[in-house]
Amino acid sequence: MAQRTKAAESFGASHTFVSAGKKLLDTREPTFRAVTTVRNTAVRFLKHASLPFPESGIRLIRRPDLQRITESLEGFQLELNSAVSELDAEFDAMKAAARDRFGDLYSPSDYPASLSPQFTMAWDFPSVEPPSYLRQLSPELYQQETARVRARFDEAVRLAEAAFTEELASMVDHLADRLSGTDDGRPKTFRDSAVENLQEFFQRFQSLNIGSNEQLDELVQQSQAILNGVGPQELRGSAGLRQQITTQLSAVQNSLDGLMVDRPRRNIQRRPR
Repeated sequence: MAQRTKAAESFGASHTFVSAGKKLLDTREPTFRAVTTVRNTAVRFLKHASLPFPESGIRLIRRPDLQRITESLEGFQLELNSAVSELDAEFDAMKAAARDRFGDLYSPSDYPASLSPQFTMAWDFPSVEPPSYLRQLSPELYQQETARVRARFDEAVRLAEAAFTEELASMVDHLADRLSGTDDGRPKTFRDSAVENLQEFFQRFQSLNIGSNEQLDELVQQSQAILNGVGPQELRGSAGLRQQITTQLSAVQNSLDGLMVDRPRRNIQRRPR
């Protein structure tokens, strides 16, 4: 309250009508950015290696990928621990810089004793199946829980289809836009990643696809066939090839738009345990 009152006085205003916030640390500081880079990279890796699930914090992982993903997460955890240790070593200097910036508005109580607890990684493998003891204890309740789990997996299928469809549509739309038309009479520029990201998507889709949507499967295959053997340099060097690829991708985009508008619910067949 005292700090907000002091800030309000600078504008000749009442503190009851002023809202103020402080950026406690300079997030542009290299050691801080190193920590957030590791964390963001780990999150992107897990999202790319798994499928969404309709419960916050849970992702679906293929059993053959479990060891590889676990080892990768352990590697990210080591990187994060190292980056946080370096950040902690700079913490006093960062607080001193904040004291200089804030002046009388600086308060030591705004800062924890250490930053280590603020940046952690943890994961486990929770069971999403109904507990087996319910089968004998209460068959009716077991059936209810089984139906609830089945509904969640049906929703997971829908989420996976939606995520793949929207990701493909976004990348196809971006590449088609960059390949079509001109800027000031010259072909639009595009990065290699516009093509490379699609190639990476095709591999990931083949690995994670649950085969629940034939139309989506066909559109992915069609997109892959369009770009088969076509690289960024070939596209830059041939106006005719750019026009051909643009026309073909536009047809795919139209189909994807229709798929996103009319997205039926799917069911996934799960093996009995």
